[in-house]
Amino acid sequence: MATNQGLEPLPHEHDPRWTAVDQYTNAHLLAPSRNKYHEALEFAHSNSLVRGLPDIAVFPGQGKLLSMQIQITGAKNILEVGTLGGYSAIWMAAGAGEDGKVTTVEVNPDTKNVAEENIAHAGLSDRITVLLGPGIEVLPALLKEVEAGKRPPFDFVFIDADKENNLAYFECALRMTKPRSCIFVDNVVRRGRLVDEAAAKDDPRIAGTRRLIEAVGQDDRVDAVVIQTVADKNYDGFLMALVK
Repeated sequence: MATNQGLEPLPHEHDPRWTAVDQYTNAHLLAPSRNKYHEALEFAHSNSLVRGLPDIAVFPGQGKLLSMQIQITGAKNILEVGTLGGYSAIWMAAGAGEDGKVTTVEVNPDTKNVAEENIAHAGLSDRITVLLGPGIEVLPALLKEVEAGKRPPFDFVFIDADKENNLAYFECALRMTKPRSCIFVDNVVRRGRLVDEAAAKDDPRIAGTRRLIEAVGQDDRVDAVVIQTVADKNYDGFLMALVK
């Protein structure tokens, strides 16, 4: 059961149709024979749970969506904020191909260790680098490296960390990307509570996400859309922004 920052319980929203559709479509479109990283992704998921990480990584269909979007755009230098067990990083590295690189930021040292174990199991330690520290500190340091020419700009960004800092992460990422880059921000719908102004007063995650949506809507440097999702894990959604 999810909780609202220690306030009232928020029940996991679920509809058996969502699970049934996922099971049917995944059996055909996410079959092991279609993904050479299938075993590595299964290991990353199960090992993360065994090691005590919460089951809040992207769902398989969303992981493949990220991977396919990376392939469509030809992105090769990818930034992720919020590593968790490395599940989404493995999906994105798979999409970027042999010459792609993923830089991912994780605040918790124990979680970083689990992620690096999962990444090593996938044989991707040379293509995925996990940086330790709060995103609010690590991203400005990366920005300085990009501005100094010590690091190439990123061409794909996936933000899935503490929601209170969504806008700060987005703003920093925007300054590190090239035109026509995609920036994804996950978990922005929050079971529909995004539109609840009263909930935003009590939950800084909702307030942070509302600040993001409203700021992006006024930012001429990007074009963006929010897509609502349903899956076995819950009713939520993501923001996708295209850098102009």
